[in-house]
Amino acid sequence: MIVGNPYARDCPTRKVLDRIADKWAVLVLGLLMGGPMRFNQLRRAVDGISQKMLSQTLKSLERDGLVSRKAFATVPVTVEYAITPLGQTLADTVDALRVWAETHMEAVTAHQQRYDAGAASGA
Repeated sequence: MIVGNPYARDCPTRKVLDRIADKWAVLVLGLLMGGPMRFNQLRRAVDGISQKMLSQTLKSLERDGLVSRKAFATVPVTVEYAITPLGQTLADTVDALRVWAETHMEAVTAHQQRYDAGAASGA
């Protein structure tokens, strides 16, 4: 196991954290935890993601070994994405982030509103 300083720019740990902490990666991983999905299913499920960003996210997750890509010989070609065993090791972490966000969403929103009101008034 490579152990490094995740605060250092070139640390391998930091590079992995950058990938899995990306908002689109977390959302895509969360969906794929429920089972394999096709590209357009993912695009419809992740509101606001562009086709280009979804493609980049899936390629990065595949490169990191967290997602697998399987092409079927159909016309047009059908591609299915699935979580890998390595990606599955993130299931508890991804779910914990979702639960935290759902649990604390109202408090975070209230803090944002107070902050924005103070910033608008020059306080």
